[in-house]
Amino acid sequence: MKRNVGVFDKAFRIVAAIVIALLYYFGVISGTVGLVLIILAIVLLLTALLNFCGLYALFGCNTCSKKKE
Repeated sequence: MKRNVGVFDKAFRIVAAIVIALLYYFGVISGTVGLVLIILAIVLLLTALLNFCGLYALFGCNTCSKKKE
């Protein structure tokens, strides 16, 4: 897998996953919406940790900075 998630994007995904998890934990979101958002948080966290987003690959997006050679 080619890396396509940049540093800012990675940080945003991790923060968003943590916020969703905290909202679910404290009962602000619950039910079906809560479960869907928890699944979204897991996907965001996994894509951030793997530095790869399938949707980015599908649409040809890349938020990684280019290395100077």
